[in-house]
Amino acid sequence: MDSASQDINLNSPNKGLGSDSLSDVPAERGASGVAPVTLPPGLTEEEAEELRTELTKVEEEIQTLRQVLLAKERHASELKRKLGLSTLTELKQNISKGWQDVQTSNAYLSASATLDDIAQSEVYKKTQETLSQAGQKTSAAFSTVGSAISRKLGDMRNSPTFKSFEDKFGNIKSKVVGGRTENGDGIQSPIESNPVQDKAPF
Repeated sequence: MDSASQDINLNSPNKGLGSDSLSDVPAERGASGVAPVTLPPGLTEEEAEELRTELTKVEEEIQTLRQVLLAKERHASELKRKLGLSTLTELKQNISKGWQDVQTSNAYLSASATLDDIAQSEVYKKTQETLSQAGQKTSAAFSTVGSAISRKLGDMRNSPTFKSFEDKFGNIKSKVVGGRTENGDGIQSPIESNPVQDKAPF
């Protein structure tokens, strides 16, 4: 094709094509407007046409059924709304029904019976007893550790080092707080500055 014969108008539907370029393309179309498909062996053109017609009808029926189903779902949703049933209520009912189904299933009943058998076995009872004793001993050990820590803290408070530290801290406190009581005999405590309430809110 010669470039001089090309249409250079950008708005032209034949831009860049020669005048006879489309006429060379053969138009091989079937009766339905779809390119012909080779038929499977043993299937005649008439049988293929019947199958296509039946397929079209089935697809139309499917579309109709979808529309009917959508309308029914909308109607059911409206009825539920009028009855006060929400999605949450439905979900609760479904879960409850599902749990009941699980509890009555053979697998659940079998597992439950197996667990009952295990709970009645000697090994289980001995393990339970051992764990119970271990828990009691652990509790007693924690209690002993707590008592030992309390005793050590009490001993430490009575030690000369702590008393020296407490004296120094008391001096710093008096410098920071600075105030004396109304009668002038010591450092005023924040607790002492507030009168005691006779009627506590509790």
